[in-house]
Amino acid sequence: MAAWLDTPPGRYMLDWEQQQLDHAVVDLFGFHALQLGLPQLDALRTNRMPHRWLAGDGEGLDGAAQLPVQGPRAIAVHCDFDALPFPSHSLDLVVLPHALELAGDPHQTLREVERVLVPEGRVVILGFNPASLWGLRQRLGRLRRRLGGKGALFLPRTGDFIGYWRLRDWLRLLSFEVERGRFGCYRPGVRTQHWLDRFSWLEGTGERWWPVFGSVYFLVAVKRVRGMRLVGLKRKEAVKTKAAPAVVANRHSSKSDS
Repeated sequence: MAAWLDTPPGRYMLDWEQQQLDHAVVDLFGFHALQLGLPQLDALRTNRMPHRWLAGDGEGLDGAAQLPVQGPRAIAVHCDFDALPFPSHSLDLVVLPHALELAGDPHQTLREVERVLVPEGRVVILGFNPASLWGLRQRLGRLRRRLGGKGALFLPRTGDFIGYWRLRDWLRLLSFEVERGRFGCYRPGVRTQHWLDRFSWLEGTGERWWPVFGSVYFLVAVKRVRGMRLVGLKRKEAVKTKAAPAVVANRHSSKSDS
């Protein structure tokens, strides 16, 4: 995937994703934040949490050193995405830029993210949209190869692209609530910068008329815990105690029978 990210469409996608991440994480507060994979993006550069990590499987972590420095650099660690080396309920923010697509077991990776997040912690996910012009070109390329044809695929060969609505279902099963989502990169699947520039007008048109067909999606979800009550918050309505029914004793006349 690193080689594809160095192509004109790869750089075009990285620019859009970096803009979304800079805006999404700048006002997320806490103490511990983690980025899983894709060191070509500095997902936490605008975030102000004191402890930040960039986790990867070892491949491509050196690419983080080539990023422009803006604030303290996240510490690079090597780990498996389906067995994160962090205690349960210890992270306030986890960013997954295409990590689920490249993970060996995306379900287990998402369960690990749910485990390490604190209640009300947030996860930010970016991925390729199969229902897009890029996704269509990728499927046609794979079909051509199965029929004996040749030619390079437009998108990276590795990974299984996960649809936006399918991912929302996975998050719902893990008690995540999606706060916001967005699609981007509406230009067609062309390989040269010249043709990408020629189709730049599609950005505004696509976002207005067919927003769900962007080639890349971005979403933010919060971890909800049922039965949890934040300490210090008052209940809006006081519980009214029902009055117990009064017991009335039978009254006897004070006069004696004559």
